[in-house]
Amino acid sequence: MIALIDDRREADGVERICKVLPIAPSTYHDHVARRRDPSRLSARAKRDAA
Repeated sequence: MIALIDDRREADGVERICKVLPIAPSTYHDHVARRRDPSRLSARAKRDAA
């Protein structure tokens, strides 16, 4: 779902897409923030990446 939002966000907007999909806009924005700043990842995600 995140990839779909990434692909369509410029055309339709995140909030509009999230109204149709079963995902909260805050969930999408949290995911994007963690993708941009790996220090925001959970301890488990950091261990898995290492």
